[in-house]
Amino acid sequence: MSDRIFASLWLLLCIGGLFIGAGIQSEYSYEPVGPRPFPMIILGLMAVCALLMLFKKPDSIAWPHKNTLGRLVALAAMMMLYGWQFENLGFPLCTTLLTFGIGLLFGATWWAAALSGVIMGISLFYAFDRLLEVTLPIGSWLS
Repeated sequence: MSDRIFASLWLLLCIGGLFIGAGIQSEYSYEPVGPRPFPMIILGLMAVCALLMLFKKPDSIAWPHKNTLGRLVALAAMMMLYGWQFENLGFPLCTTLLTFGIGLLFGATWWAAALSGVIMGISLFYAFDRLLEVTLPIGSWLS
């Protein structure tokens, strides 16, 4: 039952977000696609997931172990730090550190997590900044 309550609330939030996102207007076009499509696509996909969750057969609910709850709290803290330091550290370094931390949380060795973090930070920055022409902060520590 809690799955359906959550899915219903999630779906209502997605629908509200879609109405808000439809009204996004930009004074000037600073990116090729503009500011509207990305949130609309993400909210549309989230609404589809909420519908799937709403109509699926309910599962039996078991609370996670304390170890899992601790990892979830650590992940939430890392995501808050990512958002807080995004402008100061810049996209490449922040994404590298976040990927490194998530890799360690999921049991990767430190060198595999560091390698994947560096690859993700650099490749995603290149993909967004150069290929998609989305302006991302490089970090104020470099200036």
